Amino acid sequence: MLENVYLFDGLTDEERDTIERHAVVKHYRKNTVIIERGDDANALYIMQSGRTKAYVANDKGKEIVLSEQEPGAVLGELALLGEIPRTASVMTLEDSDFLVLSKVSFGDCMKQHPNIAFNLIRSLARQVQTLTESVTDFALLDVYGRIAKILTDSASEEDGRQITPKLTHQQIADRVGASREMVSKILKDLRVGGYLEVDDKRYVIQRRLPANW
Repeated sequence: MLENVYLFDGLTDEERDTIERHAVVKHYRKNTVIIERGDDANALYIMQSGRTKAYVANDKGKEIVLSEQEPGAVLGELALLGEIPRTASVMTLEDSDFLVLSKVSFGDCMKQHPNIAFNLIRSLARQVQTLTESVTDFALLDVYGRIAKILTDSASEEDGRQITPKLTHQQIADRVGASREMVSKILKDLRVGGYLEVDDKRYVIQRRLPANW
């Protein structure tokens, strides 16, 4: 499993096997919060299967989704490295399996295998870039612009068509910081205008989305 995880690039099979032996396999049902913002960091999570979202929410339940993760993702490494409380919550979007490394085991792994520390630095640099882009989008784009960016950035080619993963109106609303009603209206207008088709909750981009709504 770890050969597909960026954090352990450069390690031999034997070294990865040693790390796996220190990890515990855990299964979580859909909609389970596995990391709570503000909690002490005591473990590293490596996704084997499923899908999760990282998010922040206020006391009134208003939520902003920071990112979504798929198998191979590493969760919770920032707080472990910085000795700080968890900076975001993580919830499963479907039944998911993880390898869980304790804080002590992860620290021992980094001491024994310096490649892990270098890979972690590269990962954190990518996260800073992603967060900078997200802040820029919120500052400079309107709601339509943020929706259009999510659709185009998440789409991949499939049978000659650009198709997004499954996305509900609420999921998009949580990502762009808008109401579900506003998202629904914009998506409806894009469908009526011939820019989008919906295929089992996935959006097929028929042609380049307009610059403005």
